[in-house]
Amino acid sequence: MSEIRIENINKKIKDAVILNDVTLTFSSGKIYGLKGKNGSGKTMLMRTIAGLLIPDSGTVTINGKTLHKDISFPESIGILIENPAFLPQYTGYKNLKLLASLSDGISDGDIKTALERVGLDPDDKRTYKKYSLGMKQKLGIANAIMGEPDIIILDEPINALDEETVRKIKDVLLDIRDKDKLIIIACHDKEELEYLSDEIIEIKDGSITGRKDMADGNN
Repeated sequence: MSEIRIENINKKIKDAVILNDVTLTFSSGKIYGLKGKNGSGKTMLMRTIAGLLIPDSGTVTINGKTLHKDISFPESIGILIENPAFLPQYTGYKNLKLLASLSDGISDGDIKTALERVGLDPDDKRTYKKYSLGMKQKLGIANAIMGEPDIIILDEPINALDEETVRKIKDVLLDIRDKDKLIIIACHDKEELEYLSDEIIEIKDGSITGRKDMADGNN
């Protein structure tokens, strides 16, 4: 079980307000969709939850532990924020193997499963620099979901993916959610976001402008 509590978060970069008095709670067993235009604050909110951005004021608490006070990062998290970056001279499997070595409890089997779930061959000998844009995106998703961490944060995960892969990724995310995981996703495709999300959170100019329970939707 995971719970994220965000209380009165504020962030400015120079004179621009990035996050404005944001207060939210996220709980396990749900997919939360962040909805807003480019520059609305979605990515900055995700970076704040992941511990990658320190707010000017307010707190982020993960399972009772405050970020940048009790812990530096959430203890079990998978992240795909902005463009995924991997070592160009290594295969997809080798890249994930190196990243998995930084975490506890992720096995070779977990890596292979993650790759297969997104439609990549674990035995593919092509290096990352030879990957297509879609393959790079798949590898970023595989990295975020390998080992099925308690919290998964995905920023525009279906960019550059074909329809078949999008369907596969949606099925994977719903399956992970049903294992009592907490998923936060941003997606410009309104239909896909509404399909996946248990709750939609609307953001505009760094402020939360609405929340919508999707219990009566497609999920």
